[in-house]
Amino acid sequence: MGSGSFLKVVAKNFDVLAGPVVTLAYPLYASVKAIETKSPVDDQQWLTYWVLYSFITLFEMTFAKVIEWLPFWSYAKLIFNCWLVLPYFNGAAYVYEHFVRPLFVNQQTVNIWHFPKKMNFFGKPDDVLSAAERYIGENGPEAFEKLMSKSERVSKPRNNRRSILEEVEAERGSKSGSENYTIFDGDHRY
Repeated sequence: MGSGSFLKVVAKNFDVLAGPVVTLAYPLYASVKAIETKSPVDDQQWLTYWVLYSFITLFEMTFAKVIEWLPFWSYAKLIFNCWLVLPYFNGAAYVYEHFVRPLFVNQQTVNIWHFPKKMNFFGKPDDVLSAAERYIGENGPEAFEKLMSKSERVSKPRNNRRSILEEVEAERGSKSGSENYTIFDGDHRY
C-alpha cells in the first residue's frame, strides 16, 4: 500500500519532477557535450534551445498572474520543452527558424514575386509594377519590351540609370518631360 501512494504522488507531481530534468539538466549536459565537439550543428541546436528557454522564462515572468489561472500550463510547458529538447523532433531549430529568426534577423519577409507598394504624396501607389503599368498604358507593350531588352543589354547595372532614363525620354519623343517614372536598374534599385 505504501508503494501505491508513492506512485500517486509521483503521478500527481510528474511535471514538477520531470520539468527540471527536461528543461535544465539534459540541455545542460548536451550543451557541454556540444561545446566539446567540432560540429557546429549541435552548437546551433543548443544555443537555439537556450534562446527559446529564455523566451519561455520571460513569458512566464511577464504573465505570471495569468498563468496561475491555467491549471494545464505546467503540463503544456513540459510537453513543449520535450519537443524542443529531444533530438528526434528537433523542435528548437524549427521554432527558431520559423518564428524567432524572422523577427530579429529578417526584418522584412523577402518574396521575389511581390513588390511592396509605396504610396506617393497623393496616396497613389508608387512602385515598379505601377510604373510599368503606366508606361505600358502610355507607350504600349512593344515599347515596354524594347525598353526591357535594352536594360538587359547594359553591362554596368549601377551606372546605367541616366542612360535608361535618356532612352525612355528619347522613345517618348515629343511627350512632355515633366512626368517621371521609376525605372529600376539591373539590381532592382532606383
